[in-house]
Amino acid sequence: FPVLVYIHGGYWQCLSKDESGFAAPPLVSQGVAVVAVGYDTAPKGHMDAMVLQVRRSLAFLVERYSGIRGIYLCGHSAGAHLAAMVLSTDWTEYRVAPDIKGAVLVSGVYDLEPILHTYVNDALNMSREVAQRNSPMLCISPAAAACEVLVAVAQHDSPEFRRQSQEYSQALRAAGWSVSLLDLAGVDHFDIIEKLSEDSYVLTQVGEDLLSSL
Repeated sequence: FPVLVYIHGGYWQCLSKDESGFAAPPLVSQGVAVVAVGYDTAPKGHMDAMVLQVRRSLAFLVERYSGIRGIYLCGHSAGAHLAAMVLSTDWTEYRVAPDIKGAVLVSGVYDLEPILHTYVNDALNMSREVAQRNSPMLCISPAAAACEVLVAVAQHDSPEFRRQSQEYSQALRAAGWSVSLLDLAGVDHFDIIEKLSEDSYVLTQVGEDLLSSL
């Protein structure tokens, strides 16, 4: 069975896997297993730990369930950042080889340095070094075979979210990744992901099409 791993947003400070089931019904009805991943949010968790926890969750999933036939990642906002960091993982450290077929990154943050001097960093307490080593933009690995990436951004996202989505998708493409940039009209930073509960929503349909290719 194919698996979609969902990683929640909340600026690394709020929400949890317990609020992440809204996207499951349309996918489960198609025979896809949906796994919501949690991580220690700030101020309890720090950025290095969050990235490590999400990577370890993927390793655990692969070790625990032998029947998985392809993994897709889906993350929103901070969750898209964490999903992008998963794509840069050196899995030899974890002694597993997850069959990650692709990722749907929704309204993500791919360069953490611009938030160092904003209120968002009050709880995260990141140094420049921490921000740099956890910025997907700065640690793009060579393209994984058969891995597709969909970078989605909302029409009414802030200019910074839109800029980062465009620049990250361009950087991935330059590194040889198969990338699509989807600019969704009529939605903002929040309903771009909340509408995944709707079968007719374009992002739901795109996700189902990607998973059906497995």
